[in-house]
Amino acid sequence: MTRKGRRLTLIGAALAIIAFAAALALYALSDSIVFFYGPTEVLQKNPTPGTRLRIGGLVKAGSLVKTEDQKAAFTITDNANNVAVTYQGLLPDLFREGQGVVAEGVLEAPGRFHADTVLAKHDERYMPREVVDALKKQGRWQEGEAKP
Repeated sequence: MTRKGRRLTLIGAALAIIAFAAALALYALSDSIVFFYGPTEVLQKNPTPGTRLRIGGLVKAGSLVKTEDQKAAFTITDNANNVAVTYQGLLPDLFREGQGVVAEGVLEAPGRFHADTVLAKHDERYMPREVVDALKKQGRWQEGEAKP
């Protein structure tokens, strides 16, 4: 085999290995590519306890309980299903009941979630597309409610 032939063979083998590694990585990440899951998706997929997730939805009215040692418990809902969330730390300034929120953390049990990061919506017109779609399916979304 000539020097050029060996070089082409080596390059081809390297590209095949890189393609295989990329395909393997994408397959491993295929279930967690979504930015977050809604409460209904979490309950349908039923991930094992200890799984790291992002859960988004609305903070259920009347569900927020704060203690003096900066612990908070609240419920995230998509108006079909609920997930109870616990959090240790200061909540964002924009965090309110009835507002959109994304919590990142670990699933403790089906329907129970411990968050280590809580993100509140940044604008009164902002709502994640998945939450809007879920609210539209339930007939609870009304167009034109957002302020200009």
